Amino acid sequence: MTPENILSAENLHFSYEQAREILKGINTDIKRGEFVAVLGHNGSGKSTFARLANAILVPTEGRMTVLGTDTADDSRLYEIRQNVGMVFQNPDNQIVAAVVEEDVAFGLENTGVPPEEIRQRVDEALKTVGMYEYRKHSPGMLSGGQKQRVAIAGIIAMRPECIVLDEPTSMLDPAGRRDVMNTIRMLGEKYGITVLLITHYMDEAVKADRVIVMDEGQVILDGTPKEVFSHVEVLKNAGLDVPQVTELVHELNRCGLDLDPQILTEEECAAALASLLKDGRD
Repeated sequence: MTPENILSAENLHFSYEQAREILKGINTDIKRGEFVAVLGHNGSGKSTFARLANAILVPTEGRMTVLGTDTADDSRLYEIRQNVGMVFQNPDNQIVAAVVEEDVAFGLENTGVPPEEIRQRVDEALKTVGMYEYRKHSPGMLSGGQKQRVAIAGIIAMRPECIVLDEPTSMLDPAGRRDVMNTIRMLGEKYGITVLLITHYMDEAVKADRVIVMDEGQVILDGTPKEVFSHVEVLKNAGLDVPQVTELVHELNRCGLDLDPQILTEEECAAALASLLKDGRD
């Protein structure tokens, strides 16, 4: 029977050598097919958590498991990384070939996948991220957003159960961010891939199924975007912004209105205000 949890953190602690403790007892599960955004200011531990999920780092105390396998088990490292792919902040650090399709094929070639299957998987992955027409291009000629989509294609081609993306849009312009976010959302919706997105952008976290907020190495909020972003003061105290609509609703409620604090979108806010105005006239 396939485990329901892709990732499980049990009393997860991590410290770099001769440094302060980065993670302080994280307990959380990431379920199959979830799109989870992990929020936190710089130094909150969110990127360390991402690296523990892929066994780039191993806990100094507690356990991180991938499909039930302990990431500290060196003999299972290949299997763990087959199941959990990693996309980093800077796509240039992941692109290794001079031609796009060769770059996407790189991981497959190194794991002994037959040539015919490599061709099929590379084409499918590039079509998935909308980069098939660029398959013969040099990565150096692509925009930042296009490079990041090629990096994602290289992970998709490996067919992992889960993809961890560590601030993949932080170096991109708005158009590149939008393209990459559309690709990320499609991974779960179309292919059922579990997505763990590390980000500091509120508008990206709003699109997730679930949001985990970290501060000082601990989880301080965990729930749906509506649930999490209704805790405006908690988020501000953790050094985070909130979506503009959430901020507006919070301020209007402080002024005496009675709006749902879980409103997230402009459309929801407009409808709620219209309803209040209508009730006031009736």
